Amino acid sequence: MKVTALLVLKCVGAGDSSSSSSEGPDPLVLANATDVSHFGFFQRPAAREFILFVGRTVARRTPPSQRQSVQHQEYKVHSYNRNGLCAIAFMDDHYPVRSAFSLLNKVIDEYHKSFGESWRAVQADSTQPWPYLTEALTKFQDPSEADKLLKIQKDLDETKITLHKTIDSVLARGEKLDSLVDKSSDLSAASQMFYKQAKKTNQCCTVI
Repeated sequence: MKVTALLVLKCVGAGDSSSSSSEGPDPLVLANATDVSHFGFFQRPAAREFILFVGRTVARRTPPSQRQSVQHQEYKVHSYNRNGLCAIAFMDDHYPVRSAFSLLNKVIDEYHKSFGESWRAVQADSTQPWPYLTEALTKFQDPSEADKLLKIQKDLDETKITLHKTIDSVLARGEKLDSLVDKSSDLSAASQMFYKQAKKTNQCCTVI
């Protein structure tokens, strides 16, 4: 089991009519911790960029007070939007869903403890590390650690978690992932080219 990344984002206008389309502002990254050590050395920059790209894409399409899981190749991208503050986790397909959302709930709780409501005034991506998130990325590689957080189990049981088969299924009608890749400011030209080459050879799963 593997947790590759944890992110916290500010979703601007999530839940509005613009939040499920290609219009409107992108979510802002408030905190970001990644472990791409299992990728080849030359793949790591592209992997980090694609984590940001996919994280924004999924966060933007997760309405307030909703949880969803998006299958992407052999990975699941879990998302929880609590009133505009959205936590994202990139995990392999073997990590228990219940544990994943317990972890995301804890991440949002800890973010509020550390920063309060200051995130609402943020106007740009944050590049400052948040030590808790880096520690959580290591600690919760073991799902049993996340299970200790299951005091919210009743809430999880009663809240519908939307599972999407592919990332394309969370996009608005007419949107295509390839088009978003071309327009993304998260992806360098090299990463865009790597994505297209990997797709042609059916090896996208080696990116994220």
